[in-house]
Amino acid sequence: AQSYILEHAGEPFFLYYALQQPHVPRTPHPRFVGSTDLGARGDVIVEADWCIGELVRTLESEGLLDNTLIILSSDNGPVLNDGYDDESDTRNGKHPPAGPLRGGKYSLFQAGTRVPFITYWQGHIEPMVSDALVSQLDLFSSLASLVGSKTRGPDSEELMDVFLGNDTRGREELILEATGRTALRKGDWMLIPPYQGPAVAEQVQIELGNSEAFQLYHLKEDLGEQQNLADEHPEKLEEMIRAFETIRGSLSSETETLELK
Repeated sequence: AQSYILEHAGEPFFLYYALQQPHVPRTPHPRFVGSTDLGARGDVIVEADWCIGELVRTLESEGLLDNTLIILSSDNGPVLNDGYDDESDTRNGKHPPAGPLRGGKYSLFQAGTRVPFITYWQGHIEPMVSDALVSQLDLFSSLASLVGSKTRGPDSEELMDVFLGNDTRGREELILEATGRTALRKGDWMLIPPYQGPAVAEQVQIELGNSEAFQLYHLKEDLGEQQNLADEHPEKLEEMIRAFETIRGSLSSETETLELK
């Protein structure tokens, strides 16, 4: 990645830098082994932080930092023991990787689909925290707009002003996906249709969001999705189901045989 930056420093360029760390199998470089008390998972997170820092320093040394939009994100929520015996679950202590969110990787709950997302552009973006709803799909149309292209993706919204911190209005709705199952976020509401299968993935000890009934949560008041409001708000549930069907075409095969009570 550093070599690519040096080779293209004199011209516009796009770099997609996919970090191995902290994905499994977690294999920290010897320089980072033991840098934390959390085992391999903690060590590779420190290594990833170092790698990002080196990339930023390269941009800075080439005089490109104030002319480069940096976007940092993840592909899914956290997971500890993901099939490798690296003591990630036993040495994690009392730290909850998902914070107040429910679920984790593989889950339709927020901890599975709500991921870290940071935009940084020195001298162009003021530090702030935004609650705007965005999707990584929106990067396609937004970056095209940034460079003056009229190209747009069919499911990608142009939200460059949101990414630059000039607007806090993001998407109104978004289809979320985890292991082939989909749900709907619309405004402050979350709809998870019924899905067959275990409620908890045993190996990773993560709630998947599977249930025989519709689940409806109001995220502004219940960020951790603890109170299912489907029975209390039948009109909102109906509205969310219709919105979901409009986008998806129909409910998934698991839900088509269930009747809305």
